[in-house]
Amino acid sequence: MVIPPPTQTPAAANAEALDADFVWLSHVIDVRLDELNGPDTVDIRDCAPPDLADHPSPYANFLTHYEAGVIERLGVLLALAPHVRPSVLDPLFAPNGTSGRGHTDVGGLQGRQHGGFLPTGETLLFLGAGRDLTTRFAVQRIFERDHPFTAHGVLHLDASPPGEPDLAGALRPGDEICDLLTQGTLRKPDFSSGFPARLLTTQMTWDDLVLSPDTTDGLRELEAWLDHADDLLNGWGLGRRLPPGYRCLFHGPPGTGKTLTATLLGARTDLDVYRIDLSMVVSKYIGETEKNLERIFQRAEHVPCLLFFDEAESLFGTRTEVSDAHDRYANQEVAYLLQRIEDYPGLVVLATNLKSNLDEAFLRRFQAVIPFPMPGRRERAELWALALPDAAPLEEGITVDELADRYELSGGAITNVVRYAALLALAREEDTLRRADLVGGIRREIIKDGKTL
Repeated sequence: MVIPPPTQTPAAANAEALDADFVWLSHVIDVRLDELNGPDTVDIRDCAPPDLADHPSPYANFLTHYEAGVIERLGVLLALAPHVRPSVLDPLFAPNGTSGRGHTDVGGLQGRQHGGFLPTGETLLFLGAGRDLTTRFAVQRIFERDHPFTAHGVLHLDASPPGEPDLAGALRPGDEICDLLTQGTLRKPDFSSGFPARLLTTQMTWDDLVLSPDTTDGLRELEAWLDHADDLLNGWGLGRRLPPGYRCLFHGPPGTGKTLTATLLGARTDLDVYRIDLSMVVSKYIGETEKNLERIFQRAEHVPCLLFFDEAESLFGTRTEVSDAHDRYANQEVAYLLQRIEDYPGLVVLATNLKSNLDEAFLRRFQAVIPFPMPGRRERAELWALALPDAAPLEEGITVDELADRYELSGGAITNVVRYAALLALAREEDTLRRADLVGGIRREIIKDGKTL
């Protein structure tokens, strides 16, 4: 069956292609269920799927990109069915005429709230191989780590309970894949317990960022990697010797531009930047921190993004000498994090106020360690000039040079001072920033650091 190209939206085109493929899936289900009562096993390749080779839907393009065969196509449809066309799986509830229960070979689960049939790995083996053990073993290849559908997060096979067959776990589509094959677009990960990371955005540009020469030099290498990573690893063949991904440490006092720099790096390369919420990652229970972090890395591996760990010392802190079981498990946690962050193929940026608080083994694994020192006099003058609003001039007698000379403040602190003075001016219905207000704001920032003006 050849489907004529549609003129609809990507979602409508996907619906048209999936309609045809779900008819084919329904036919395959009927064939396999009939086979349970017969002596022969049907070769699933004899049940030809619809021809979508020239169909312009994202679903058809996806099948072409992965060169999906019959088994891959069945796996995708099975995983999508509960989300898109659950009724197509209802026949799999058919009871065994002998025992009165469901057919064991069919597999499947019953959800807590979903009333339909939830496929498992066993369900795919049943549809793809029937009772032919040789074919069944070949179908299992789709669940191996190096299969593109597993490696790229297209299909997920949930872990089964201890003592039960591995393929008894639920078969699910990757979150992004489900969106692509239905709505036609990739949905950005939402903040949740499964992905405790928030998308960072900014209206500022590189022109708003004032950095020291040492920081600027350090960022050049990072930018070069973002621009030429593929050529370096694949074109020059260094991918065999170099670990995947890039790990970078930003270290320096608060307010010196670490978070803004990470956000602007993402904007420069069209990468979403996600700041990990460490309060939802770090757990007092043994093994939970690793599980939480693993979920983040697994999700991020399939969504091009930059992972940003702020206050990283709370997660990647120095290992201690083992004096009790708690120390041993804490050190195991750090060792796991070392390995996991090294295996991550994307860009990871860690930020800390004190580099000395990080484990030395982490520092050896960073490709770049970039300092963000307190701004010098020249940088402070630029920061004051950028922060001061054009609509509210300084009170007569105050200059940017004076403020930069007298007060050693970070860029973040300068922004807070200007905000404070501007709000007081607006409250008085004035359009001039007074010296007293600026000094008051500066005093507030210095007190935060435990100092006095």
